[in-house]
Amino acid sequence: MKRILFFLALTVLIGSCSKDDHTYAEIITDFGTMKVMLYNTTPKHRDNFIKLAKEGYYDGLLFHRVMNGFMIQGGDPNSKNASPGQQLGMGGPGYDVDQEIGAPHLKGALAAAQPPNSPQKRSSGSQFYVVQGQPMTDLALDEMEKRQNVTYSPAQRQLYREIGGTPFLDNLYTVFGEVVEGFDVIDKIAAVPVSDANRPVEDVKMTIKIL
Repeated sequence: MKRILFFLALTVLIGSCSKDDHTYAEIITDFGTMKVMLYNTTPKHRDNFIKLAKEGYYDGLLFHRVMNGFMIQGGDPNSKNASPGQQLGMGGPGYDVDQEIGAPHLKGALAAAQPPNSPQKRSSGSQFYVVQGQPMTDLALDEMEKRQNVTYSPAQRQLYREIGGTPFLDNLYTVFGEVVEGFDVIDKIAAVPVSDANRPVEDVKMTIKIL
């Protein structure tokens, strides 16, 4: 039921779909597999993610930044075979992507990271994060609406209360998909021990397949 409400909440904000013509992908890890649905309302991010995944770009890369209660981030090409303690998070394919702002950062949201000092806050060409977040109160959501210049529907508020998310990122980063299966994998990865730089002590590798 919550997944149905999640999809309904998103379609209210970014447009309804008459049929399920979405592309799906699997993010495969040693902690399990997350199945994600890519949004047709963010075609630049969707097509770029599909292209890189089909090229095998993500295979063997790490979730190099993990923050329990917040999100798990990966997609830095420099993380492949990275040595212990190596600083990560600056790599990419050599280009950025125009923002396609719209969907909220509910738990399970697949969103594009931003490179440091990116002009117009453009999205990283390859780095992404999956939201874990925390349940929110209506009072907190009221504050987010003022701060982030957004308006939440009753369904979105219900989901933020029940499954949580990171609404303080809304209207700032592009959410281009959502986890539809494997929510437990987000929590498992988010709970791993990390260094002071939020890199998992034991590497968490990924393989991404387009279905």
